[in-house]
Amino acid sequence: MVYFLALLPATALTIAGYFVLYLSARSEGSLRSFGRYLGYWAFTLAGLVILGAIFAAAHGGHRGYCPWHHEADARRSSAPAPPLTDPASESETATPPTRQ
Repeated sequence: MVYFLALLPATALTIAGYFVLYLSARSEGSLRSFGRYLGYWAFTLAGLVILGAIFAAAHGGHRGYCPWHHEADARRSSAPAPPLTDPASESETATPPTRQ
């Protein structure tokens, strides 16, 4: 629902694009071609704002792509990792030798 706010800058860019195209049609020379490109650029940016809002809405609140995000969740939900050393060998070396 918040993504409907993207319509505000897109509308402003579209109106600015039409205004620039209108003024460029009334001018002459290189200013006419510059105004035409500037108007088309404003339309392009308005389209990108709308596409960005659609893209953000489609991702449902995810804040970006993190390739290891799913791996971390899988590690937390799986069984604990086995110890790096064998517990039997640790108990043998941990006890000091006895004198006889």
